[in-house]
Amino acid sequence: MYLEKLRLDGKVALVTGGGQGIGLSTVEALAEAGAKVIIADRDEAVAKTGQASLKAKGYDVDVVVMDVTDSARVNQVADDVVAKHGRIDILVNNAGIARSMTPAETVTDEHWLNVIDVNLNGTFWCCRAFGNYMLKAGSGSIVNIGSMSGFIVNKPQEQAFYNASKAGVHHLTKSLAAEWGARGVRVNAVAPTYINTPLTAFVKDDPKMWDAWIGGTPIGRMGETDEIASVVHFLASDAASLMTGAIVSADGGYTCW
Repeated sequence: MYLEKLRLDGKVALVTGGGQGIGLSTVEALAEAGAKVIIADRDEAVAKTGQASLKAKGYDVDVVVMDVTDSARVNQVADDVVAKHGRIDILVNNAGIARSMTPAETVTDEHWLNVIDVNLNGTFWCCRAFGNYMLKAGSGSIVNIGSMSGFIVNKPQEQAFYNASKAGVHHLTKSLAAEWGARGVRVNAVAPTYINTPLTAFVKDDPKMWDAWIGGTPIGRMGETDEIASVVHFLASDAASLMTGAIVSADGGYTCW
């Protein structure tokens, strides 16, 4: 009975920023559990490369080009997905950017607005567009990718804009959970630690950064993308049916200190 709750057969899921990294691992996890998954990414080439890698493993996933900062496009994709598949059961808001290593006093308007637009506004546009269909159906699960940076101030990198955007995602998650819980839609978030991806590879060549990141993590390593995907899968599934408004830390203990 319990393992059956983790199955997603017959469900339709969409993952933003699904072409690579945490997003692609999440697409694979949901597809392996039986869901029909759509990769939504603003970079069509990246999305199709990710799609091809999963098709080679036997997973039939779709691709749609979507920039989460374009609310009109987000609304259109939501309409198109439901028109094609008849439903949307799971939304994973993974698309995000960092643009770290910039002291607050030097952050330009463009820099601040860009990070907020992708990380916070984009998450809301998607929740609103797809959430409306879930509310009409009386069921659905939304999982937002937040960050441990929504709880703490990272060091040594200076990234007030990123920290603020992810704290916003966390509180948006709780707010939507409170509004939509009685109407059958659950909204949760995952707050990852530093994850081993090509974007973080530079840290291994920076002793100060490496010592701060890994030395500050009780388990002594960065996370892997599949470790975050596993948590997303759980939250998206009926195994987490009692959970809404939760911000699940998957940070190797980094925020324990």
